[in-house]
Amino acid sequence: MHSFSRASAGAALLLALGSSQAAAVDWSSVSPKTVTLFYPGQASWEWVLTPSDHSGAQRFREGKNCKQCHSGEEREMGQRIVTGQKLEPRPIAGKRGSIPVDVRFARDAERLFVRLEWPEAQPSEAPRMNPAAAKVTMMLSDATVVEATRAGCWSVCHDDAADMASAAPGSTRHKYLPKSRQALSRSGGGDALKPAQELERLAASGMFLEYWQARLAHNAPAVTADGYIFADHEEKVVGPLASAEANFENGRWIVVLSRKLAVGSPTHKDIVPGKVFNVGFAIHDDYADHRFHHVSLEHTLSLDPGAADFVPAAQ
Repeated sequence: MHSFSRASAGAALLLALGSSQAAAVDWSSVSPKTVTLFYPGQASWEWVLTPSDHSGAQRFREGKNCKQCHSGEEREMGQRIVTGQKLEPRPIAGKRGSIPVDVRFARDAERLFVRLEWPEAQPSEAPRMNPAAAKVTMMLSDATVVEATRAGCWSVCHDDAADMASAAPGSTRHKYLPKSRQALSRSGGGDALKPAQELERLAASGMFLEYWQARLAHNAPAVTADGYIFADHEEKVVGPLASAEANFENGRWIVVLSRKLAVGSPTHKDIVPGKVFNVGFAIHDDYADHRFHHVSLEHTLSLDPGAADFVPAAQ
């Protein structure tokens, strides 16, 4: 079990990285939407597809998306899993099953901003798995990655990844997209990658997920990381294109992630009108790492009014 001192109620600790680009956003004019993140245990892409394990597998194979069946059930699912009733062979005493997150999107002429606010966890009996008190991540993809359109972050979460059900002891395998592998079995795709030329073609076509992440501490600036996931998990901490600013006040984290709308990078998605993007959110709280996080179902994002779950407010 671990412990740490929290900031006193009413005392804000500003944890900002670099200049405050988010200060120009009038967040009071942007209505929040509550997204419930839940604890997924060892639920993997392969589990989603297996009728003997997942009662909704056949409906998913027939075209239903995760959110179409499970929106509104996140708290119940998270509580069942975190307590070890299913999909969690090593339940952690005191770990919460879900996190309500207030999400707001805004944009100006150059940047997209996402503001995420949530209550910090009470310490559980888990050991510290990571130096960061918390990490918050947004994944971003487009219609190129059909698996992410239908299942969000489960598109990169496989049964043979580290700490998952089919992982070899001591495995450090990270996230990957199914199309990077020659074939998938119930236990995942292993290390059997497609030929290099085919991987290059797929990556050039946009077959990857992008992510932005803030790593949080109570007494230090937020650390920003961004990266992409295709055949593996590639990350950039030094000189990321995304930025993060964080504030901890009255037991709640407030984090703003942002990035230029168009960056012209082969490993980032240009966020432009006329397209619908897919976003998913994850929080590693209470010094958690790897699969011991909370995640959202898939959501949509568009710069065009009325086209998605989230339409950024113009500033």
